[in-house]
Amino acid sequence: MEIISHWIYDYLIEAGATEVWAKYINVLILATALVLVLFLIDFIIRKIIVNTFGRFTSNSKTKFDDFLVRNKTPRNIAHIIPILIAYETVPYIFRDFPKLENILFKGIEVFGIVLFLWIVRSLLNTLKDFFKTLPNLKDKPIDSYIQVFMIFSWAIGILFAFSIITGMELWKFLTALGTASAVIILVFRDTILGFVASIQVSINDMVRIGDWITFEKYGADGDVIEINLSTVKVQNFDKTITTIPTYALISDSFRNWRGMTNAQGRRIKRALLIKQESVHFLEKSELEGLKSIGLLLPYLSSKEKDITDYNQENEIDKSTLINGRNLTNIGVFRKYVDLYLNNHSGINKEMMIMARQLAPTSQGLPIEIYAFSSDKRWENYEYIMADIFDHLIAAIPYFNLEGFELPSSSNFKKD
Repeated sequence: MEIISHWIYDYLIEAGATEVWAKYINVLILATALVLVLFLIDFIIRKIIVNTFGRFTSNSKTKFDDFLVRNKTPRNIAHIIPILIAYETVPYIFRDFPKLENILFKGIEVFGIVLFLWIVRSLLNTLKDFFKTLPNLKDKPIDSYIQVFMIFSWAIGILFAFSIITGMELWKFLTALGTASAVIILVFRDTILGFVASIQVSINDMVRIGDWITFEKYGADGDVIEINLSTVKVQNFDKTITTIPTYALISDSFRNWRGMTNAQGRRIKRALLIKQESVHFLEKSELEGLKSIGLLLPYLSSKEKDITDYNQENEIDKSTLINGRNLTNIGVFRKYVDLYLNNHSGINKEMMIMARQLAPTSQGLPIEIYAFSSDKRWENYEYIMADIFDHLIAAIPYFNLEGFELPSSSNFKKD
């Protein structure tokens, strides 16, 4: 290399050229030759590595190597050898220009750091694509994990690059950087918040890809389709996309429906409003009429006997209905609702089933249905709930009850 680096220079000196021109022409020719050789070597090595990987992936059963090729990992690795050759050759070519040699050395070292980061990025993207194909990891925020590693890699790479360019030792550079931390925090506030939030979301398993979440503050109501360092993308049920800052998941309240999705049923919790004026004790004739309802016959027969025995044993005066024990139309209706739910094919019998009376309101007396549909799919869930309430609303008059609703304009029209 010593001989090659100066053979043009020696030839020019022998030909009568000045020493200065001989140096410039020598370095120009050698630098041009080096660039051409590096491009040629890079091209040949890249072709060899890429073709080798291509043949290997075509015969391999795993998809990991396919993702390596797709993310250009072999192509990036091929650049390593030309950089090493340039690093070893530059001192001989530019020996007569020490300042330029120093600049080129630093440039090669910085480019080596950048190349290393490219290789790391392609490997991380390969891992991301591969992990997303694994069933156990499909609902995990892989993008966030990869972005966290990538940020660490770029941060370390940038620190080393600045250290090389400035000639300052790394620990001294970090000390100087600490004085500018306030400005850095201000500039990269969202990134830092997103980074911290992404780690907390992942560790606490707050949100997974595929979860149905409701975030009223941002108008989000749908499935999570992407989680990354700065944002969470939600595809709403109207097919629009809502973007939520990742740190909002830990700073604000939102609803995750994963528990309902993983449960054995989907909750039905809705009330019927009964007009309180229609509530009364049941007369004998009304009781006999209600026995024609198949679901109620066993209950009414047993209950009527218990009440009659109790009143006779205690010599209750039944000339007034309020005396002693009695059945009310709303109590029997509540029992009918309970029996109806327990016999409905769309209700999960293994979970809570209840028809309860809530506190009276100015709009009437609420009879709330609390149960779980066996089918959790939204369309089927709505159908089951509507079917139940269609029946119960139509059943109210059979118990001489009235549903409550506010009067409309037609109620005030004169006959």
